[in-house]
Amino acid sequence: MKGFFKWFKNEARMKRWMLVIILGMVLASTGISKILVAKVISFQGVAKVAALFVIGFTLVIIGLVYAQKRVLEILIENTDSRMKNSDERNLKSLIFNKKVYHEGPKIVVIGGGSGLNTVLRGLKRYTNNVTAIATVSAYGKEQTESRKKLELLPIDDIKDSMISLANDEEEMAKILNTELNARSLKGLTFGDIFFASMKEQYGNFSEAVEKSKNVLNIVGRVLPVTLDEMKICAELNDGTIVEEKDKIAETVFEKVAKIERIYINPSNCVPAPGVLDAIKEADAIIIGPGSLYTNVIPNLLIKGVSKAIRESNAIKIYVSNIMTEPGQTDNYSLSDHIKAIIDHSGGNIIDYCIYDSGEVIPEFIREYNKKGADILEQDTAKAKELGIKLLQKDLSQIVGDVVRHNTEVVAESVIELVCDDMRFKNEQNDPKYIMLNTKLREEKDKIRREKKAKKLAKKPEKAKAKKEQKQHAKRMSSKFSTKYKDRIKSIRESDSKREERQKKLKQTKKETTKANKKIKK
Repeated sequence: MKGFFKWFKNEARMKRWMLVIILGMVLASTGISKILVAKVISFQGVAKVAALFVIGFTLVIIGLVYAQKRVLEILIENTDSRMKNSDERNLKSLIFNKKVYHEGPKIVVIGGGSGLNTVLRGLKRYTNNVTAIATVSAYGKEQTESRKKLELLPIDDIKDSMISLANDEEEMAKILNTELNARSLKGLTFGDIFFASMKEQYGNFSEAVEKSKNVLNIVGRVLPVTLDEMKICAELNDGTIVEEKDKIAETVFEKVAKIERIYINPSNCVPAPGVLDAIKEADAIIIGPGSLYTNVIPNLLIKGVSKAIRESNAIKIYVSNIMTEPGQTDNYSLSDHIKAIIDHSGGNIIDYCIYDSGEVIPEFIREYNKKGADILEQDTAKAKELGIKLLQKDLSQIVGDVVRHNTEVVAESVIELVCDDMRFKNEQNDPKYIMLNTKLREEKDKIRREKKAKKLAKKPEKAKAKKEQKQHAKRMSSKFSTKYKDRIKSIRESDSKREERQKKLKQTKKETTKANKKIKK
């Protein structure tokens, strides 16, 4: 019974068609009843009865057709929450979107931290075929006793990636990050217990993560870059070796040195099952954004990963950071970031670089300056010398009090490059290209409309604020002039009298001087 009443909610949009069906049945029934009760009926009466029956029957058919159509729309919407807020809420559009997602390009995103999650969050709007390859490293941190008992690899980046690919990110974050209070489980979250259980069920951690996508109903999939627990180590230009990630920045400041290179320990870590295959089959491979030396480069140092990227036919895209990172990339420019990746993993690993226009609000840059960070210098000429094609986009946005990549702009830029690549391969008539390009145009239009709406919403507020300021100034001036009217008048009169006296004195002095001159003569 409870489920029955759900059809009468506003969001269901079923009441109108139910009403049409009922109205049609009433009209058709009225027509039939008139024939049944009438002893004698005229030609005119027959025409009226026929009209009532036809109109009623037509309304019943229309109501049934549109009710069934709406049921299908609800079913499609509820299979993927990305469609619930779609501007085009009709059956054709929903089925089209479903097909776009299912047959979308295969995109691999390599990295870790918030940068990886930003890219994933945007790409799930275009395709289901997203693979996140995330860092697995405790960076030398000491594990809690409970984690040791579970024999669980560090999975923070994996959990965050799954949250970003979830249909309902907020709820997924609450579930996976819920900390358990039991003493024996101190330091663990529900996510840790869940992945430990999945590992127990499927035998290895990689298979456990792969199967989790079905259990958690996420878009795409997440793979650990390796099943070997590794440390990320840094060698500074003065020869100092740092074996704990958390101490890299601190040591760089103490030694007044720079990072010469990053390496992993053990150096022979092998990629997890599925990683190399995902790279080989990809249409696009995205590297970054994220902490250059602790989230981006370490993944490329896993045995065979860089080689697989170079040999892949996919377009390789590096999404550049917006700000430098204290203790890691102090005074680094755009070309320095690209060069560091090439130096650690070899050439032909980046085809395109998407970088920010650099138009960050100065107030926020000053806040970053206080912490030792700065806006990334866009030395595009040097970057081009490295053989990289550059794509400038307005990537930055302010989230709270920090500068972050705009997830929609990043995804749009990546999909645009994928479409351009397909055009270059003369695949404009491929249904996959047509669908993706149409979806890209829809998303661009949506972003433009949202920006326009925001500007229009701000204009009345600004105009209202200016009007209030003028009115306030007017009120203040009128109050002042009313209260001090007499005093102002007396001040003005005294000023004018003073000026007249001064003029008279000057005139008198001139006349006295002339008289004295005449007497002397």
